[in-house]
Amino acid sequence: MKLTVIGFWGGYPKRNGASSGYLLEHNGFQLLLDCGSGVLSKMQNILQPEELNAVLLSHYHPDHIADIGVLQHARLIQGLLGSGMTNLPIYGHHFNQTEFTKLTFKEVTKGVAYVPEEALTVGPFQVTFLKTNHPVPCYAMRISADGKTIVYTGDSSFKAEFIDFSKNADLLLCECNFYGHQDGKSAGHMTSTEAGKLAEQASVKQLILTHLPQYGHLPDLVSEASKEYSGIVALAEEFLTITL
Repeated sequence: MKLTVIGFWGGYPKRNGASSGYLLEHNGFQLLLDCGSGVLSKMQNILQPEELNAVLLSHYHPDHIADIGVLQHARLIQGLLGSGMTNLPIYGHHFNQTEFTKLTFKEVTKGVAYVPEEALTVGPFQVTFLKTNHPVPCYAMRISADGKTIVYTGDSSFKAEFIDFSKNADLLLCECNFYGHQDGKSAGHMTSTEAGKLAEQASVKQLILTHLPQYGHLPDLVSEASKEYSGIVALAEEFLTITL
């Protein structure tokens, strides 16, 4: 299983960047986790829109779905130009029916509602969900294939349930929108210190900090998380690739 970071900024993309978007690949299957602002432009450096096999969304805030419409039009145009085009499944929860309905577009994409209480199979991936602490319904994902596991927190303040949910994961892709001296609870986001504590208590093999703030000294997030977690910690960065 291979993870490639496409976008990693929280809230909005910093200049020339992209907000949340992560590409998972296994056995030739291409799964995009979230599709925020700037993701489609950046993704085309490594994968074309018509090559995607599925999209999986944590929630419907713009920094996680802003490029869904752009992706739909890219696939529509490529289909008109003669590229073989399937009806791309976009998996999302149904607790915001207005946004869920937008996932279906002509014969280009089709919204598919996941049931958070049930496991989901997407290509070679097995996915389970955990509702997060965020101002809107949002779901963390535990994604496994061939004995390897990635946990993606989506957006959330810290909650104790994350520990069991992330237990022994090969990689924790953890949101980190705040520095250690801040309090992200009311905004529904985690701090670097909380991300480190989660990684340590869940005994994950490595920690990638993502959904990063546009201010401050980002390497401080790593040093703060490392005070709580004894394993490998790194910042998400554009086109960072990790193969498990």
